[in-house]
Amino acid sequence: MVDMPEDSTAEGPTGAALLAACSALANPHRLRILGALADGRQYVSLLARQLGMSRPLLHMHLQKLQAAGLVRGELELSEDGRAVKYFEAVPFALEITPQVVKASLPTLPETAERTDHDEKETEQ
Repeated sequence: MVDMPEDSTAEGPTGAALLAACSALANPHRLRILGALADGRQYVSLLARQLGMSRPLLHMHLQKLQAAGLVRGELELSEDGRAVKYFEAVPFALEITPQVVKASLPTLPETAERTDHDEKETEQ
């Protein structure tokens, strides 16, 4: 089950939360990002350098992870007055069983809502 209380019912995650988590985790870039954040929060520029990824591409993947509730971001001011965005992994546990899927069905969206953003993402 996806252990995210705000997107759960008594039986487990909602269909939308389950789809969001599975979709967010179904990309090697996002798995690498989560792995890098497992040791603690990082600011975007350093994380981009560590992963060898451009900041715009990193932001796109962080937005998908954040929308799924798997990471959270916080804007802070540095000592020199610059705004610095930090991200950290949100603790979660994922266990998908046929029963978890069945329990999420009543809250599953009617159709998979694919956007241009999702289509472009599958190309990367």
